[in-house]
Amino acid sequence: MHGELTAKGQATRSRIVEGAAAVLREKGVGSATLDDIMARTSTSKSQLFHYFPSGKDELLVAVAQFEADQVLEDQQPYLGRLDSWEAWEQWREAVVKRYEAQGDECPLGSLFLQIGRSTPGARAIVIELMRRWQESLAAGIRSLQAAGLLPAELDVDARAAALLAAIQGGVSILLSTGQSTHLRAALGQGVADLRRAGSGTAP
Repeated sequence: MHGELTAKGQATRSRIVEGAAAVLREKGVGSATLDDIMARTSTSKSQLFHYFPSGKDELLVAVAQFEADQVLEDQQPYLGRLDSWEAWEQWREAVVKRYEAQGDECPLGSLFLQIGRSTPGARAIVIELMRRWQESLAAGIRSLQAAGLLPAELDVDARAAALLAAIQGGVSILLSTGQSTHLRAALGQGVADLRRAGSGTAP
């Protein structure tokens, strides 16, 4: 229903979602209650159910979408301007620092444990996040091709997919161990391999 909201209604819904995200990060998905969220967002129960008629599950899906958007937003402005090797190194460092700051807690993963990763809503969020992320990386690689820093025949989509897989693998190990060594190594190697593919290419 949020597509039919007025600007004021959309602002209220966004405020509830962002407040809920903060509460869930602090208390954990299993411990946070609707009362906690209503208190944080100064929202009445009738307001909450007006925007989220199905209750907590619907709100959790909305928060999952918010957290997915944050994954990409936290990489800006670097992810949106991968047009030089320096920009790629800045992006790589930003990604590693983001996940180091997050540590072994993953807000998005915790939400999916609660609502079920295989539910249509959750699966759609993950698929869309990965699609947007990979497309951003592919756009960056094409920018390097346009600048003459990579050969035109390079398989852009395969390179972007490999970089995304490197990130996800490194993050999985970080979540299990609390250590970012593998993420830093995998992403560093991925960018280095990409750069090597352009060695000998005239700028």
